[in-house]
Amino acid sequence: MLRSVDLSDYIHKNPAKVLADDRLFDAIDIITDNRLTGVCVVTEKDELVGILSEMDCLRAVIAATYNESADVGRVRDFMTATVQTCQLHDNVVDVANDMVAKGHRRRPVIDEYGKLIGQISCRQVLRVVSMFNRRRSR
Repeated sequence: MLRSVDLSDYIHKNPAKVLADDRLFDAIDIITDNRLTGVCVVTEKDELVGILSEMDCLRAVIAATYNESADVGRVRDFMTATVQTCQLHDNVVDVANDMVAKGHRRRPVIDEYGKLIGQISCRQVLRVVSMFNRRRSR
């Protein structure tokens, strides 16, 4: 069904990212302005340290509203630090299957040193499958 099963053929090589010390509102702007469901959280050296999802942001905003706080906080205060990752040449079908099983919308792709090199999302996999199906229908 796919032209190959090598994840490297499908990843987004420049995913949106923020630093753990960034203000949460700045990260929210990146998420909303780019119509994303979340962003990768990295160090200054692009080492992956977490994921910040729309739901993480929503929890933060609700908590700040409930506590009547003007400052929501920093990304590090609300990001998900335990992140499932994959490697550049993993099998895209296996990765997609694991994402479905765990209810993940995206999976960061890291190198052997933990540096972020890309991301795969459900939308990207669906786009590839859809393109393949259109070609096959002709």
